[in-house]
Amino acid sequence: MDRYPAAERLDLVEDLHGHLVADPYRWLEDAADPRTVAWSSAQDTLARDRLDAMPERAAMAEALEPLLRAGGVGVPTWRAGRAFFTKRRPDEEHYVLYVREPDGTERALVDVNAEDPSGLTVLDGWAASHEGTRLAYLTSVGGDEESRLFVLDVATGALLEGPIERVKFTPIGWLPGGEELIYVRRLPPDQVPAGEEAFHRRVWRHKVGAHPDETDELLHGDGGAAAMLYDLELSDDGRWLVMTGMLGTARRNWLWLADLHAASPPRELVHYDDDVRVHAWVERDGRLYLLTTHDADRWRLCVADPAAPDRTQWTELVAEDPTAVLEAVRYVPDSNRLVILRTRHGSSEVDLRDAATGAVVEQVPLPGLGTVIGLSTVDELTLDNRDAVWIGWTDFVTPPSVHRYAGGRLELEASAPGAATPPAVDTRQATYTSADGTEVRMYVLSPRGDQDGPRPTLLTGYGGFAISSVPEYNPQALAWVGAGGVYAEAQLRGGSEEGEDWHRAGMRERKQNVFDDFHAAAEYLVAEGWTTSGQLAISGGSNGGLLVGAALTQRPELFRAVVCAKPLLDMVRYERFLIGRFWSHEYGSADDPDELAWLLSYSPYHKVVAGTAYPAVLFTSYEADARTDPCHPRKMCAALQHATASDPHSRPVLLRREVGVGHGARAVSRAIALAADMLGFLAHHTNQAHDTNQPAS
Repeated sequence: MDRYPAAERLDLVEDLHGHLVADPYRWLEDAADPRTVAWSSAQDTLARDRLDAMPERAAMAEALEPLLRAGGVGVPTWRAGRAFFTKRRPDEEHYVLYVREPDGTERALVDVNAEDPSGLTVLDGWAASHEGTRLAYLTSVGGDEESRLFVLDVATGALLEGPIERVKFTPIGWLPGGEELIYVRRLPPDQVPAGEEAFHRRVWRHKVGAHPDETDELLHGDGGAAAMLYDLELSDDGRWLVMTGMLGTARRNWLWLADLHAASPPRELVHYDDDVRVHAWVERDGRLYLLTTHDADRWRLCVADPAAPDRTQWTELVAEDPTAVLEAVRYVPDSNRLVILRTRHGSSEVDLRDAATGAVVEQVPLPGLGTVIGLSTVDELTLDNRDAVWIGWTDFVTPPSVHRYAGGRLELEASAPGAATPPAVDTRQATYTSADGTEVRMYVLSPRGDQDGPRPTLLTGYGGFAISSVPEYNPQALAWVGAGGVYAEAQLRGGSEEGEDWHRAGMRERKQNVFDDFHAAAEYLVAEGWTTSGQLAISGGSNGGLLVGAALTQRPELFRAVVCAKPLLDMVRYERFLIGRFWSHEYGSADDPDELAWLLSYSPYHKVVAGTAYPAVLFTSYEADARTDPCHPRKMCAALQHATASDPHSRPVLLRREVGVGHGARAVSRAIALAADMLGFLAHHTNQAHDTNQPAS
């Protein structure tokens, strides 16, 4: 390969709020443009030829196969003696939803593998009625995440209703009796402005079997902002409906409480301008529970009388912990206790507390350094196990499993069905210093007992939307370490590992803190002898794709190879595509002069400089992605291929496209193929003995 596929450079420069902004590859935004089709086809051939020729790819695929096929099992949701849970066996592409009857027999309720052997159908969500007799579930096809809602009879499996369209991202609340449910649904396309079909959600009351467009009762949302996202919690008795509203992914929300028995309009308890997060529900003890950041960066738990719910009436039950983030609360019925989940520096802790006083009753001895991925207790109609807590568990080497805690004992109830044997790994949590003196933590995985260095090292992170980097089962990390490398995951600002202030320190005008944290993580790994810049690879997806896109343009000399997956990269125009406007509170909007300046300060597409020796880069894009438009990696790939001074053989810039999948869940076989390409690419370039563009470090 002496030259990359030709890509026309437009002489397109716009004056945006006084900034002259070039966009030479805007034509690549149009996937249907014949030039885009031809260019993409040429990139497909180039990427496939190069990736298939790398011997490391086959080795990684062989290592990944058993690790990814280990499967997993989810915590049960209890309804009138029935337990509903998901499980994936080694030979299955997707998780299957099961029901376990009171006599212990299990059967599949929703199996998308059987429904669609192509692997393109995904189970997006589900909710069982209080009586356990009916199940509402959501599926989507081909990665578009455009869920369709169905209702089935649990006893017979017969389909009672569906599909209902326009229910993407909907929560589901069942009313007692299983005849009605409350959900969130978008308005029909003919009732919204052109181009806004993905927005305009409302909260509706729906009778099973009735035509939703003709008979659904509008409960809330009329006149609300186009980008409003709603969540809801319905009390078991069907009286109290708690609703939250968020403008996209803004980390603040409205809170409304409706008394459905009184048929009165919802009462606003928290306004967006209060600048707090609140998740609330009416528990079985009759109290309104409020998990909130109000006066608590790391969250606290308050209670109130739902009949007198104003903030002045909130009573603190569980105070903020100054070094741990309160994540979740569950009610244990017979003992009148609460299960409290916290994360301390990203690792989970669980204790039981007195529901009346909030005092700690006992600590739950978790298996180690890891993550609780689910908590459940029985419902009021289940008569057994009323003092038990089910805990979903994972860590870097353990696929999703379920433990049961009762009587002071934690026992493994269900492990992943597969028989994968992970490599022996040493795990540590290191602390390093970022550019402004902030201490940041990072997980480092290495071959057990073998600390000789330097080694090929893969560094990753996320740093956005208050999403934490936590210890969880990671087949890619295990395959990399199993091949002799070091894997590191940095807990960057922008996440919520240290609370909401940690998140806010990495968003909007402070986004550069995230990139500085990442650069400092790389420098720490080099300084501590784990690796060299010539052996250092980085990888990130979605907002993490933006992270590594910024890293490779800001510090190209620091990294040898990059995988940039499903990224945002043109931060001037990101709001124009798909659901991009949901993220303006996190990043800022180019429509605002000050915020445009923030975005231009780091927007990777606009920071590509001709004549720079860039690392080897593999972009991945998914043509059905409904969140981050594939035009981002297309434009960035063309810009880098034009600009890089690196040799295209030793440091190529490649674009790996995929059709029939989107941003989220995918079939296991596709996950193996993707991970093998990414890890094979990184292993090939970090193990390369001769590099004419970069001196040995």
